[in-house]
Amino acid sequence: MAQWTSAVGAAQLARLLNSQQDRPAGPGTRRPPAYRALADGIRLLVLEGRVPVAARLPAERELALALSVSRTTVAAAYEALRAEGFLESRRGAGSWTAVPAGNPLPARGLEPLPPEALGSVIDLGCAALPAPEPWLTRAVQGALEELPPYAHTHGDYPAGLPVLRSMIAERYTARGIPTMPEQIMVTTGAMGAIDAICHLFGGRGERIAVESPSYANILQLMREAGARLVPVAMAEGLSGWDVDRWRQVLRDAAPRIAYVVADFHNPTGALADDDQRRRLVDAARSAGTVLVADETMSELWLDDDVEMPRPVCGFDPAGSTVITVGSASKAFWAGMRIGWVRAAPDVIRSLVAARAYADLGTPVLEQLAVNWLFSTGGWAQAVELRRTQARENREALVAAVRRELPEWEFEVPKGGLTLWVRAGGLSGSRLAEAGERVGVRVPSGPRFGVDGAFEGYVRLPFTVGGAVAEEAAARLAAAARLVEAGVSGGNAEAPRTFVA
Repeated sequence: MAQWTSAVGAAQLARLLNSQQDRPAGPGTRRPPAYRALADGIRLLVLEGRVPVAARLPAERELALALSVSRTTVAAAYEALRAEGFLESRRGAGSWTAVPAGNPLPARGLEPLPPEALGSVIDLGCAALPAPEPWLTRAVQGALEELPPYAHTHGDYPAGLPVLRSMIAERYTARGIPTMPEQIMVTTGAMGAIDAICHLFGGRGERIAVESPSYANILQLMREAGARLVPVAMAEGLSGWDVDRWRQVLRDAAPRIAYVVADFHNPTGALADDDQRRRLVDAARSAGTVLVADETMSELWLDDDVEMPRPVCGFDPAGSTVITVGSASKAFWAGMRIGWVRAAPDVIRSLVAARAYADLGTPVLEQLAVNWLFSTGGWAQAVELRRTQARENREALVAAVRRELPEWEFEVPKGGLTLWVRAGGLSGSRLAEAGERVGVRVPSGPRFGVDGAFEGYVRLPFTVGGAVAEEAAARLAAAARLVEAGVSGGNAEAPRTFVA
């Protein structure tokens, strides 16, 4: 990156560094010099995403005072980080975090696994479950019965079928968010919705603030649109957003758009509470930033004690700040490529007008299928089945990983479809590579960060259960052993064929 897009204060960086727990040194091991320990601490914060890439670090004197060390120690640490590619500097602009050019973003891990590989490879790349039958079949049959009148038209509905727009609006109104059909546009999945929003608001070179980590496919979509991503670190564990940090980034970087997942965040599973939502909407409004709230996971709570907060758009009664994106793909089935946007009517009109140069519209039959699910009660029953599947898979996967890889660290989310796992000090990218060789496909942490952060993490979705989850954990343990041993190339044992 050419320059910094956010800043980390001396006191904040000192707190983050002090929160790191020193690993006990082995017999005969000497502690590193103070500057080396400081450089390693900052590097680890960058790789874990707790300090964003392209964040301006405090001046040497300021950090030395905050840490109660000499300025010489800080200067030597900064110089070591520059030499290793984790820091860039420019006279008059200061120093900001970076990731070395030799640490490229992994190119694989989230694409669907080819059908011919299903017998030998366990796919933990995609956070998607099989269709909740019989509801898919019933929905398609119901859609076919409703299709004849539409077959006599041109079939192009750039804003979506009126009947589905009305149904989605009614569902928001039932949640306490009064909504008109004119505030809804139906899209080809949530990706289609966010792509349209980015092209409308976030032209090439515009800054877009994103959670760090965030959903990998959305990050890549924004990169390809030419956006400059500004990462904002999540709060610790599953506690949601660090709103003070968000407020600072929105004020300092002035992004045109901010993209967030408030409900069972992908990949961490965090659930933002009402107070965090209210404060973030207020901060976005004050900064003039459009807040895009992705609620594709909002119906996937898995524990009985979960009290779902109010939707993010519920804290924006004027409708001037929040654009909401929803989808059938996570709660129902990834193959049902129906998404939607809820926004102010003038925004919807602009999105619809721009669609003439994109995909023109969303398939009619799939829209009718989703409308059938909504109008008959089939949606609620299908989603309940989906929750049961995800809950059982979560329990099986958590138990298997804890047994096979007890040194791996994670918190169990109360909903969503993913575990965000710190891989015991191993490289997530190397684990993904080794996993391919032993027959388990897993996306590495850097896929979910900006410019290579989160190297020490992997994402594990609740897509397999029972014996398959146990075998997946065993293969991950085998991949970890290969990484620890430094094995490369094709020396690994071929994976066993596993039939689910």
